Amino acid sequence: MHKLAQLDHQFVWHPFTQMRDWLKREPIVITSGKGAVLRDTQDKEYLDANSSIWTNLHGHAHPKINAAIQRQLKKISHSSALGFANEPASLLAAELARAANPGIHDSRFTIREQSRPGARHSKIVNRKLEKVFFSDDGSTAMEVALKLAYEFARRTGRSPRPKFLSLDGAYHGDTIGAVSAGHIDLFHKAYSGMLFKTDKVAAPYCYRCRFNQAKPERGDARDYRKCNFECLKLVEQKFAAQRKTKNPYAAMIVEPLMQGAAGMIAQPEGWLSGVAEIVRHDGAQLIADEVMTGFGRTGVREKLKTQNSKLKTSVFACHQENVHPDFLVLAKGLTGGYLPMAATLTTQKVFDAFLGEYDEFKTFFHGHSFTGNQLGSAAALASLEILQSEPSISARRKLQENFSAELQKLWVLPNVGDIRQVGLVAGIELVKNWETREPFPLGQRAGIRVCEAMARRGVLTRPIGNVIALMPPYCTTAKQIAKITSALGESVDEIFGI
Repeated sequence: MHKLAQLDHQFVWHPFTQMRDWLKREPIVITSGKGAVLRDTQDKEYLDANSSIWTNLHGHAHPKINAAIQRQLKKISHSSALGFANEPASLLAAELARAANPGIHDSRFTIREQSRPGARHSKIVNRKLEKVFFSDDGSTAMEVALKLAYEFARRTGRSPRPKFLSLDGAYHGDTIGAVSAGHIDLFHKAYSGMLFKTDKVAAPYCYRCRFNQAKPERGDARDYRKCNFECLKLVEQKFAAQRKTKNPYAAMIVEPLMQGAAGMIAQPEGWLSGVAEIVRHDGAQLIADEVMTGFGRTGVREKLKTQNSKLKTSVFACHQENVHPDFLVLAKGLTGGYLPMAATLTTQKVFDAFLGEYDEFKTFFHGHSFTGNQLGSAAALASLEILQSEPSISARRKLQENFSAELQKLWVLPNVGDIRQVGLVAGIELVKNWETREPFPLGQRAGIRVCEAMARRGVLTRPIGNVIALMPPYCTTAKQIAKITSALGESVDEIFGI
C-alpha cells in the first residue's frame, strides 16, 4: 500500500463513508489533475465524471483561473470582512448580482413571472437580487438564507413563529439549520433531537410518482408521464392548510430543475414556475438552492436579451422557467471548483429589514472568518468570465448534445430504469428489472459496486443509492463522454449481467 494511502487509513475520517468498508481496501489517492483527467499515486489516469463532487466547472488546472489566483497571491490572500471591504469580493458581488438579474442593471426593474398552465394571469413583481452575503460552502449559505427569511417573516409581521416548506427527499446541507430543512431520513434521523421542525411535500419524482399512471417505457419518465400535475396541487394544499393556522409559511426551499442528493430527481417542465406562482400567491418567499444547479450546470437553453441588445445565456437554473427567487443560494461551482466559497443573494426589501440604529440591534448577527476571501473571489471572477464567454457557451451546448446522445445508448440495459438528464447533469437509476421498476435493496450496494467497476475502467463518480450520477466538467471532450457512458454500461453488465 502506498505511504499516502497508509496515512489516510491511519488519520483521515471521510465524509458520508462507512469507514469499516473504507479500511478494507487501498484507496485511490489523487495527486494531480488536468482538464477532465485526474491522476493518482500509481500514475493511473481517471476521467472525473462527477466534477469532483459537483464542483469543478472548466476542468482542473485551468490556466485563466490559475493565473487569477497567482495574481491575487501577490497582493493579499485574506483579510477580514468584519469592518473592512476588499477589491475582489466587491467586484464579485457586482458580477453575481448582474448574473442573477439577466439584462437588468437598475433597481427600478420589474419581472413578469410565468403562470403555470391553467392559471388566470401572470404577476408583475419587483424582485431584484442585489445584496450578496458571502460564506464558506453550501450549508452555510443555506443557513444564511434560512436565518434571513425567518427573521424577515417576524419583523414584517407575517409570522410570529416562521416555518419552512421543502420537498420530500430534500438535502440542503449538513449544518443544523440546513439539516432541518432536509428530509432524507438516512442522513438526518440521527440528529432529529437537535433540529427544528420543517414541513415537506412530495417531490415531482415522475418515475416513482403515485399519480403517474403511465407504464414503464424506455425513456425519461417525464416525457411519457400520465398525470394532472397532482404534485402541484399538493403544494397548494400545504400552503392553504398552513394559512389556516394563522402562521403562514415564511418560505419554500427548492432546488430548481433537479434535486441532487435526493437521487437526481429531474422536475417536469412547468413544475418550478407552478410552485413559484403558488409561493407568490401565498405571499411567502422562495429560496432557490442552486448549490448544485448553478453556474451553467443545468445546460444552455434560449438566450436572454439584455438592455444593451447583447445576447446572454443565464447561468442559473431558475431562470430557465423565468423564476426569480427571493434568495439565491450558491456554492460548489462558484470558484470553478477551486476553493471553498459560497454566496447568498437576496433583495433590497430583505436587506432593509435589518437596517436600524446601532442600539436597536437589528444587525444580522451572523458571519464567517473567511467571508469574502480574496483568493476565492479572484477565482470566482475568472470562472464567471470564462462561463459567460461565447466559446464556453458554444462548448457547453455541444457537450450537452454529445452527453444526451451517449446516454441514449444505455437504454438497452435491462437494469437501467430511468435516465434523467438536465443539461450537463444526469442520474441513471438502476433497478432489478426495468419493466417492474423494482429497486435494489440498499444493502446490496448496487450503485457502489457499479461505481467501483467504473473506477477499474478509469472513470470516477459516486452513486446516490441506486442512482449513478454523471456530471462532467465543461471541458470534457466527445471521446471522453463516450468513455464515461461506455464504462457505465460495461460496469452494469459486469455487476448484473446474467
